[in-house]
Amino acid sequence: MLASNLIVKQKCLLTADLHGVSRNEAAAETRHTGRRYTNAFLGYGPEDSHFVIELTYNYGVDKYDIGSGFGHFGIAVEDVAKTVELIKAKGGKVTREPGPVKGGSTVIAFIEDPDGYKFELLERGPTPEPLCQVMLRVGDLDRSIRFYEKGFGMELLRKRDNPEYKIAIGTDDVYKTAEAIKLFGGKITWEPGPLPGINTKITACLDPDGWKTVFVDNIDFLKEFE
Repeated sequence: MLASNLIVKQKCLLTADLHGVSRNEAAAETRHTGRRYTNAFLGYGPEDSHFVIELTYNYGVDKYDIGSGFGHFGIAVEDVAKTVELIKAKGGKVTREPGPVKGGSTVIAFIEDPDGYKFELLERGPTPEPLCQVMLRVGDLDRSIRFYEKGFGMELLRKRDNPEYKIAIGTDDVYKTAEAIKLFGGKITWEPGPLPGINTKITACLDPDGWKTVFVDNIDFLKEFE
C-alpha cells in the first residue's frame, strides 16, 4: 500500500507542475512499432469533458501481465507545445514531439516521468478534470468493451483501427496496384479502398518474402496537407 501511495503521489505532483497547481494541493487532491492495433474509447460522456478508458488491442497478443498491460495516462492541456517546453525546461523526457495525431487533427505529445510512466498530452479547451483518460492493453477487445459497457455502465464513444505497415509508397490507383500485386504472387492484407474516418484510399500487401508495404493514393495523400 505504501508503494501504491508513493506512485499516486508522484503522478499528482507531475500533474501539478503541468497545470500550475501547488504541490500541496495536488498531494491532498489525489484523484506507432508498426504493429496493427485497434483502439476503443469508453466513458460516461463526451471525451472533452469526461474521463475515458482507452482500450488497445494489439493483433496477435491475447494476454498481458498487469505490468505490460498498462499503457499511459492522458492529460488535457490548452497548449501542448507550451507544456512540452515547460517539461523540457524542468528536465523532463519528451518521447513524442507535439503534432497532430495520426489520421486526425488533435495535437498530442508523449512524455515520461522520472519512473518511466508514460503520459499523453492532448490539446483541448479548459477543463476542470485535466486527467482525462488511461490507456490499457487488452487481449480481447470485444470482451473488454462489453465489460465496461455492462459492468461500468460506460458507452462506446468511438473505435479506431490502426493497420500494421512497414513501407509506404504512393500510387495513382490503389485498385490497379492491388490487382498487379495479386497477379505477381503478392498477398493483399488490406483490400483497396478508403481508410475509415479519413477517406484516404490505400491498399496493403506482403511480398513473397513477407515484407509489409502500404500503397497510398497520391491525390488523397496530398489532400491531407491542404
